[in-house]
Amino acid sequence: MRKALTLALILSVASPVLTPATAQELTPLPDSVSSTRDAGDDGRDGGQDSYGSADDLGSADRVAAQTGDDFYCRERRLGTWFYCDKPKAKPAEQRSAQPARSSAEQLAAISKQLEELKARAILEPTPENISHYIAFQREQLDRASSFADMWQRTVWQNPDLDYTLQRPVSQLGKRTWLDTRNADRERVLSQISQRYGVFYFYSSACAACETFGPIMRSVSDRFGLTVMAISLDGGPTRAFPNYTIDTGQYKAMGMRGQQVPALVLFDTVTKQPMPIGYGVMAADEVMNRIFTLTSVKPGSDF
Repeated sequence: MRKALTLALILSVASPVLTPATAQELTPLPDSVSSTRDAGDDGRDGGQDSYGSADDLGSADRVAAQTGDDFYCRERRLGTWFYCDKPKAKPAEQRSAQPARSSAEQLAAISKQLEELKARAILEPTPENISHYIAFQREQLDRASSFADMWQRTVWQNPDLDYTLQRPVSQLGKRTWLDTRNADRERVLSQISQRYGVFYFYSSACAACETFGPIMRSVSDRFGLTVMAISLDGGPTRAFPNYTIDTGQYKAMGMRGQQVPALVLFDTVTKQPMPIGYGVMAADEVMNRIFTLTSVKPGSDF
């Protein structure tokens, strides 16, 4: 009798009875763990018990950690301190990438720094400031020299970029170019009278007109160019006895003011006047201007 009573006490201490309260405090297992235990041993490994493998238990713990405990997290709402509310991951700080500066901006920064070093050397002429300015200036001079050298080499190797082939700068090249240009000018002016004529505006009281009249007569005689002399004040001129008096031709030709002497080239085909220029000009200059206005494309000589 005593042995049976002692055994009953030992069992009651070792295996306490679960009351409704204590049963309620137990944390329910996640579905994944329960399904793992229900599945039991699949018969392939006799050493495993009915609760599944260690990998299954580890995955169940991770699920529990992610979903939180129903009693502590959902009912009591203990929050972050009991790992119920997962801390939100902070977005990675996006460092604003500095945009690369353009070449023009870099060049402007170099110029600005050079001016700053120069101003500092002038205002505070210490050996350190002056040496910094000279060193930086020498660096930029070297860069400019490299640019000029590479420019020259590139032009040499690309004839389409070499403008001196069109307008030589060497003494021999310029002489050859001028000889060719003069030959073209003589050819064009020899035929100029077939299409063009010249209005020569003058005044009898103008001393410059007395000088320029004979020059214009020589050009007319040389190329057979028709020249119509028009007097603004009604007076005559010895170079062109067959003159006329201005009755609005000066303004009609697009001339401005009353500046004389003045020349206008008139195209008999298009009926368009082309002012040649004002003031005293040499015969060679008059011929060059007529040749340029009639036969040279704008921009090709420069």
